[in-house]
Amino acid sequence: MKVIMIGNGGHSKVVQEMVTRQGNRIHAIVDDKYESEQIVDGIVYAPLTSIHKILEKEMKVVVAIGSNIVRKRVVSKLRLPGEQYLTVIDPSAVISKSAVFGYGTVVMPKAVINADTQIHDHCIINTGAVIEHDNSVRDFTHISPNATLTGNVTIEEGVHIGAGSTVIPGVQIGEWSIIGAGATVIRSVPANSKAVGTPARIINKIFRVAMKETM
Repeated sequence: MKVIMIGNGGHSKVVQEMVTRQGNRIHAIVDDKYESEQIVDGIVYAPLTSIHKILEKEMKVVVAIGSNIVRKRVVSKLRLPGEQYLTVIDPSAVISKSAVFGYGTVVMPKAVINADTQIHDHCIINTGAVIEHDNSVRDFTHISPNATLTGNVTIEEGVHIGAGSTVIPGVQIGEWSIIGAGATVIRSVPANSKAVGTPARIINKIFRVAMKETM
């Protein structure tokens, strides 16, 4: 399968290796760091504006951008059908047969996703993350390396769960909130909040207007 990668930063490097390990071929890498189209070692490098010229019906697209806000902005701008996006799951990840995945999600090496969990569109489940049973992880979220979501956790759109943090059972994290690295979340967190520490406490509200202006 031919794949077009969007973004060419550090996160994209890892996803590119995952894509090729599964026997797919990277046809193009589009990123606005490139001012014009060029071909290097058989791969097209081009700005994002070139994607509709490069994209063919049988190709798949991965938005390999770590920022949740930017990832949503790019997907909204492209207006591609969901089926055009490739969901990438590393073979070393442990995935329940009852887990469900949306379009364009990336599950990194050694992640664990257990029974009846739903991972929605364009999420990042990073290296070694554990998503226990009956979780709901909504669109454009990022579960960082070695973070743990215990049972029946709800993660709303755009949330970033920091590396090594833990969310106890039944907790809900509101949309576009950030949980700091190493935090232990023992109660629900409202939308647009930043919480840190053990137990996690809210230290400030995120200025939602500023977030919208970047999208």
